[in-house]
Amino acid sequence: MSDQVTLTRDGEIAVVTVENPPVNALGAAVRQGLYKAMEEIDADDAIKAAIIIGSGRTFPAGADIREFGQPPQPPGLSEVCTRIEDATKPVIAAIHGTALGGGLEISLGCHYRIADPKGRVGLPEVLIGVLPGAGGTIRLPRVAGIAAALDIMISGRQVGAKEALSLGILDRLADGDLLDSAKSYARELVAEGAGPRKTSERSEGLGTDAENAAALEAARNGIVKKAKGLYAPARMVDSMEYSLTHSLQDASNYERDCFMECLKTPQQKGLVHAFFAERASAKVPENGRADPRPLSKIGVIGGGTMGAGITVAALNAGLEVTMVERDKESIDRGRNNVEKVYARDVEKGRKTEEQKAAIMARYTPSTSYDDLGDADLIIEAVFENMDVKKEVFAILDKVAKPGAVLASNTSYLNIDEIASATSRPEDVIGLHFFSPANIMRLLEIVIPSNATDDAIATGFDLAKKMKKVPVRAGLCDGFIGNRILGKYATAAAYMVEDGASPYAVDEALVNFGYPMGIHAMGDLAGLDIGWSNRKNKAATRSNDARYNGTIADRLCENGWFGQKTGKGWYVYKEGDRRGTPNPDAEKIIDEARRDLGIAPREFTEDEIIRRYLAAMINEGAKVLEEGIALKPSDIDVTFLFGYGFPRYRGGPMKYADMYGLENVLNDLREFEKEDPKFWKPAQLIIDMVEKGESFDDLNKRAAS
Repeated sequence: MSDQVTLTRDGEIAVVTVENPPVNALGAAVRQGLYKAMEEIDADDAIKAAIIIGSGRTFPAGADIREFGQPPQPPGLSEVCTRIEDATKPVIAAIHGTALGGGLEISLGCHYRIADPKGRVGLPEVLIGVLPGAGGTIRLPRVAGIAAALDIMISGRQVGAKEALSLGILDRLADGDLLDSAKSYARELVAEGAGPRKTSERSEGLGTDAENAAALEAARNGIVKKAKGLYAPARMVDSMEYSLTHSLQDASNYERDCFMECLKTPQQKGLVHAFFAERASAKVPENGRADPRPLSKIGVIGGGTMGAGITVAALNAGLEVTMVERDKESIDRGRNNVEKVYARDVEKGRKTEEQKAAIMARYTPSTSYDDLGDADLIIEAVFENMDVKKEVFAILDKVAKPGAVLASNTSYLNIDEIASATSRPEDVIGLHFFSPANIMRLLEIVIPSNATDDAIATGFDLAKKMKKVPVRAGLCDGFIGNRILGKYATAAAYMVEDGASPYAVDEALVNFGYPMGIHAMGDLAGLDIGWSNRKNKAATRSNDARYNGTIADRLCENGWFGQKTGKGWYVYKEGDRRGTPNPDAEKIIDEARRDLGIAPREFTEDEIIRRYLAAMINEGAKVLEEGIALKPSDIDVTFLFGYGFPRYRGGPMKYADMYGLENVLNDLREFEKEDPKFWKPAQLIIDMVEKGESFDDLNKRAAS
């Protein structure tokens, strides 16, 4: 055995326990311990059956990420799974928590599987750009069928125990204590004379040869195509197909070859970077210097789309929420906005009426600020106007209890100025949620000048409770995300003025991996938002900078704000979220070019992407220079979770490293010739190219 794996006996039943906290990751010591346990079980005639179970909160939940990039240590996980399957006594996997990736592959190597009803299984390797490499593509389809197995692998989703039972992945659910139920199951099998049952030799999940071929072809034409930009899904299908006509050993070797091919792809490098960047985003100095303040009751000012979304996110986190609106009509509308979310959950079977009622019992609607007196944290989610927000904070200063954290959900505005309306600026932070706030995972935590460490730590604690991905942002116009968005949106606007079709720009971005283009995104958000922002900044706009809103302004002057009005860059039929090009917009574009004296030219898809990304990366570098973001990976996380940047490309700063910083600088210098002010390269990029450094080097320094 090993320190992480123990073998005990209860009569003729052996219990193999994995104890490698926090998630019983399948590191080398665990793999060695499991292999040795099977050797000992086979050698002991007194043992008639064995159970593999995890201690603590979960069955082994996957590979040990600390071994990523390290030389492999024997035995490999595939070898361990095969050794378990080759055991001469029946082996039962007893699953609780999450059996994911290698954890599920270990359980598929077992002959029988029992799970706690709350357990979950899955093969999420696609999320880091690879396929299961220890028999997952071989064994899972034999019990669950090809279509279900590919859906689980290509989506990376977690499957609840009840569904896993219905799919044949599990043999039964535990009734009461998991280990006791597993022992009862083991004794039952022994009494029946049931021996080992190799998953790799089962076929009940499979159809005829023709049916299997049709399922594989359907997968290639369906879910594989939908996984645009990813290499691993197609290799999953290939590996599964190969396993149907070859021995376990040959199929295992082929699966491993596919796995190793995936490791060499840029998609895998981008996805692994995204995986670690997400986990690094909460590692901020303030969390190391202070504990968060108590947090059980929060207040939300505003019941519109954003306020309701924040409220739902807080209720889902188990918090009590008091929502305040200005009058009865508004608060009734706010309550209805919240209830609609849970009514939809009930309608779709995600919650019962009783669960909905229990959640809503923690929600208090009000038209009085006085009802916020016991809130630990209060989030203002009113109109994006400085005067309005300062008025709200002046009231909160009077009603909030001492030590309550006061947060503004602002996208652009100066938190220091908002805090100046209070006598306690040390308690004020920014919490920039993204809409819909109950779904979007990004939360920018904005650090004003006077906020204390424990107030900031409380913001991160809220993000953890809400299961958000937090990013620490310094104070500037637009913080990290919207500041950078402003630059690449401007680059897109310039391209359209200079001759590119907005629809060609959007198509290029979708081909790059975005779910939608920037003009479709503008229509979705509402073009009036940007119009209002441009008008607010008109007085401070530099006279020597090229204006970027000529065409968008003219759309808005016609009352075309996008989906909400049925017309913007695109035209939308009633109830349709996908638009078609707006011919009237194209006329406005042509008129604007004539008025500006611009002779339109062609833009290739490659040039569109080069300009778009160069503007994004360059501004990201300036954000780093100014300390607005602590590290490049925080910018990547912001754009992966808030702005639709394709995850398999790792984020803009990781993309810059893979594209080559020297190439980025060359692009900037090429574009600088036509507009020296807008395209001036960040000094950080110039310095890094001279030193031969990368953004990843900055990430490593930040982590050290």
